[in-house]
Amino acid sequence: MRRGRIFFYLAFILILGLVAVAVIWFKIVQPTAEQPVVVATPTPIQMVDVVVATQNVPRGNVINETELSLIPIPRDLLFEGYFTELATVVGRRARVDLEPNMIMTSAMVTDSTEQISSSGSNAALLIPKGMVAVSIEIDRLSSVSYAPRAGDHVNIIVSLSFVDLDTGYQSILPNNTAMVIGPGPLSEGGPSTLTANSQSPASGGVQGRTEIDPLLEQTLYIVPSERQRPRLVSQSLIQDAIVLGVGDFPLEEPKQATPTASIPAEITPTEATETQAEVQPTPEPKIPQTISLIVTPQDAVTLNYLIATGQARLTLALRSAGDDTRVQTDAATLDFLLKQYNIPVPVKLPYGIEPRIDVLPEVFPAVEATPAP
Repeated sequence: MRRGRIFFYLAFILILGLVAVAVIWFKIVQPTAEQPVVVATPTPIQMVDVVVATQNVPRGNVINETELSLIPIPRDLLFEGYFTELATVVGRRARVDLEPNMIMTSAMVTDSTEQISSSGSNAALLIPKGMVAVSIEIDRLSSVSYAPRAGDHVNIIVSLSFVDLDTGYQSILPNNTAMVIGPGPLSEGGPSTLTANSQSPASGGVQGRTEIDPLLEQTLYIVPSERQRPRLVSQSLIQDAIVLGVGDFPLEEPKQATPTASIPAEITPTEATETQAEVQPTPEPKIPQTISLIVTPQDAVTLNYLIATGQARLTLALRSAGDDTRVQTDAATLDFLLKQYNIPVPVKLPYGIEPRIDVLPEVFPAVEATPAP
């Protein structure tokens, strides 16, 4: 009886030991399987295929399948009039001269030659429905050194200068002062009415303010030493505008080249080529002064207002091909530059550089526009 109880205890202890070994093996010794890393799946962008031209197709030619292709674009950029199937374009005629990578719209094709009207402009056929085109002036600095071409996408940056105005007069502060003369006795020949004589700014007739000098404990009347300085601000105004054209559009369709006169038999082809090269020199390219952009009607009104003020500077920023993202930007002011880029205000030192520099030199000297040949 006693021996059986001892065997029972020994068996119980052995079972506990096996359980402990199993726990240590599965929990510690045996490596645990790595848990799969859960990666947040970004929201997929819905894409849709649109028809584009892959070759140059002259106006009036029948479009075949080898001259077209499909490219994906975000569904948000699918304007009304874009084609999404090749079969809807194949066999129709081009109403305008098609270029490679040009997105096909319903205004660019027609079913018969009778619908290819000579009235109207080709540029209007390239504007999507619901959009408009406006032109702004450009120079070398504001147009990315004349890099944009038709079909490119650009951002428009606006720079404005602000000053403080008198609310009632709508004139720039500070106001000019006037000397008020009260009526005097008629017997002494003084004025009979209250009069005010305006004082010019040169004679000190500028409205100032009073300040108390802490050292002398005297009240001083402070007037500005110069005209109010404007406060400059720059901000991104319009993003992802489409370039319709650079420079002036032709007023009429280009005429066909005039056939050259027959070459005399005694002149060799090499001499004839040299003679034609001397007679017809290569014209120099004309520097564009305007650029036409496709924007929304509201953006067109905004640009018209800024152009009408005559004080806004518009600068273009060329976007990467296929980039349709919108970025929230911060307006650039002097305070923003000092804080954002850690620019310190120079300390007043007892020495300086000679000669003094009041105006920084121009980085891009002015270039005169080349007249048309």
